[in-house]
Amino acid sequence: MTTEEDDFDQTQWSEELQSHREQKDEMFADHPQSPIPPEEREDFDGLDYFDPDPKYRVTADVEVHDQPEPVEMDVSAGRPQRYLRVATLRFSIDEEAYELTGYQQESQDGLFVPFRDKTTGQQTYKDGRYMEFEPEADLAEIDEMTLDFNLAYSPFCAFSETFSCPLAPEENWLDVEILAGEKDY
Repeated sequence: MTTEEDDFDQTQWSEELQSHREQKDEMFADHPQSPIPPEEREDFDGLDYFDPDPKYRVTADVEVHDQPEPVEMDVSAGRPQRYLRVATLRFSIDEEAYELTGYQQESQDGLFVPFRDKTTGQQTYKDGRYMEFEPEADLAEIDEMTLDFNLAYSPFCAFSETFSCPLAPEENWLDVEILAGEKDY
């Protein structure tokens, strides 16, 4: 049986990641709904990123929760937001085991994974970063998926206080440096 990892082309992956980053930088520089304040856009020359590193592209075992528990997620400003704790994602980095919780809002299909790690508040945004995934099949049918921390991004509130963003719950605080994805703005 061929797995996604067997078909992994590091050069293609790196090129697609770079293209994704360039498109995001263009959107942040030019789009009317950019989180970069209008008075800062003229001087904006792109976000800072860690170099692409396939070490932070990991396969996670997925445990889907049959009866997802609701959780009130604190936000950077305003009232907490309600999410459902829908899956536990277990993975390894440097042969150390970790886990993250994946969440959904009731009207959402994708998987929202906010997290903090040992770079938080140092090299990355002080309130953590996000990853989002659109599983290729129904979540209940998935037993593993690829987590690519190179796609980790800062929430909009990292760029402007006009946004209110969910904060990573303590269960998603990793005791490891994730030297991948966006750096602090």
